[in-house]
Amino acid sequence: MFIFGIAVVFKLLSIQFVHGEKYKALATKRVVKDVIIPANRGNVYSVNGNLLATSIPKYDIRFDAITSSKKTFEKHVKGLADSLAEYSGRSSAKIERQLRRARANKNRYYLIARNIGYSDYVRIRNFPLLNQGAFKGGLIVEQTTKREHPMGGIAQRTIGYERIDDKGNVTRPGIDGAFGVKYLRGVDGKRKKQKIGNGQWKPLNDANEVEPKDGYDVYTTIDVNVQDIAHHALLEQLEKYKADHGCVVVMETKTGEIRAISNLGRNKNGTYYERLNYAVGESHESGSTFKLMALAAVFEHKLADTSDVVDTEKGEISFYGKKVRDSKHGGYGKISVSKAFEVSSNTGIVKVIDKAYKKKPEKFVDQLYEMNLHKDLDLPIIGEPKPIIPDPRVKNGRWSGIALQWMAYGYGVSFTPLQTLTFYNAVANDGVMVKPRFLREVREFDRVVETFEREVINEQVCSKETISKLQSLLKGVVEKDHGTGHRLYSKNFSMAGKTGTCQKDYRNKEKLNYISSFAGYFPADNPKYSCIVVIHEPEKGIGYYGADVSGPVFKRIAKKIYTDTPLIDQVTSLDVKVATVENEFEDFYKVAQTYKTIMPNVVGMPAMDAVVLLENMQVDVKVKLDGNGVVRAQSIDKNTKLKNNQTIVLRAS
Repeated sequence: MFIFGIAVVFKLLSIQFVHGEKYKALATKRVVKDVIIPANRGNVYSVNGNLLATSIPKYDIRFDAITSSKKTFEKHVKGLADSLAEYSGRSSAKIERQLRRARANKNRYYLIARNIGYSDYVRIRNFPLLNQGAFKGGLIVEQTTKREHPMGGIAQRTIGYERIDDKGNVTRPGIDGAFGVKYLRGVDGKRKKQKIGNGQWKPLNDANEVEPKDGYDVYTTIDVNVQDIAHHALLEQLEKYKADHGCVVVMETKTGEIRAISNLGRNKNGTYYERLNYAVGESHESGSTFKLMALAAVFEHKLADTSDVVDTEKGEISFYGKKVRDSKHGGYGKISVSKAFEVSSNTGIVKVIDKAYKKKPEKFVDQLYEMNLHKDLDLPIIGEPKPIIPDPRVKNGRWSGIALQWMAYGYGVSFTPLQTLTFYNAVANDGVMVKPRFLREVREFDRVVETFEREVINEQVCSKETISKLQSLLKGVVEKDHGTGHRLYSKNFSMAGKTGTCQKDYRNKEKLNYISSFAGYFPADNPKYSCIVVIHEPEKGIGYYGADVSGPVFKRIAKKIYTDTPLIDQVTSLDVKVATVENEFEDFYKVAQTYKTIMPNVVGMPAMDAVVLLENMQVDVKVKLDGNGVVRAQSIDKNTKLKNNQTIVLRAS
């Protein structure tokens, strides 16, 4: 027993003096820890200054029922119960019993309020007992931050978010995700918490050890008015045609700023919401909207012109046993290239491209490369795929014996809606291809941290001559009684664009469906906006052609922006000079500078000017007006010495 006792004493001394610091640190670590306090993410604003996304602090208020002394608890418990009863509408007596039970049970984590806002938090922490703080009153405050979108579901997917799951995996879609790490996230703070048993932790102090620093605010290019128009125009058409999903993008032509972007998909219940960012992330075969790119290449190489005649051969031609058909049975006969584009003749456009490039298809592909169609847009928003363009020189480059002909009318190639729109916008912008832009600037309160300017992708996608021809073709599609989009024509405002109807899942006839699209710009002659509408899988029994399904969305947006917006009369210059007014002012100024205490001659002067002049000389003026207000007589003669407060009568007629 003696030896055992010696061993115990030795071990105690060893723990105390040899390993003491180690075990103290370990014990402290187990009962006290640093807890991360997430910084508030910066706000996301529209170009108009409307709030699109914001971080709202939320608070849980708890009560350590045994921290306060018995005297302090008994003194304030009734007041705390009364205050909580007034706040919650519950019985004061019942709340007091619960507080006393919590103290009797030594509950150090009793819940007072959950998920409340800042104003309620300030109110509750000033209640009796809780206003004593953490050590005397037992107040425990836990703060979390929630991301909210004041505009609801409109553009929510584009605005985006950043989410981190339990395993640390991060999901960052949209603007919030793209710019979150660099601008929006901020710097997290730290707070020490102490373990109080049963897996529960309470803050050691009222304040944080390291205060979190809020993230910067970002100002997007989204216009909430245009966004609202685009969202509801798309939604109405999706519901009408019972389509699976669709998107619409409105871009400012000169700057590339995205004014609206809506992505709506149908859920199991048949309602639509922002499921995925289709405009940025969904690549698909273009169909007839690609015909503009195909003709741009052939015009640039001067291998065809708008006035050339092409035979549509009764609306059906074959290549290696594969048929190309027009939507109109029997075709269009012999028509010009421009007419083939306007009526969207597949056979006509395919024959033009086949004739020009069948011996050198790589020349056609190279021109597409020259127009930057093979590159992605390098968007900050995650998820953009690269365009697909078959190339005969690339191994496994999707090339086949019919690749050239199928490309001519939009099959085999694949682009996202935003990639397609960028080219159409370049045509509207006289050949200058600008990068789509979602952000205008970053701010910290009123201080501008960073500004985002227009970025040019290609100074001139093709020659001015070619651009002029393409613009003329796009106008012809919409003009009355001309092209596939003639039903969109309006005498009140001009538009230019191209319809597109592309088969989807065509390799399996049972799954065959359609993609309806319309891309273009408005007004036609001096474009302000470009726009693309893409709708997937409209119900075939109702309709599926681009002119019927997607075109009306485009027209509704253009109409709302231009014809439903009040016109503002602009004054070209406010510096308007009228000779008579200028002369009267000169006379007034000359008299005012000459006469200070002597009565001037004000006959012939406008009565209003005479009154101002004389009152500045400290005299009273009475005007007897009969006519248009010009002084005809004055009661005091010219050059008479004036006295203070003297009365002068003017007769004006």
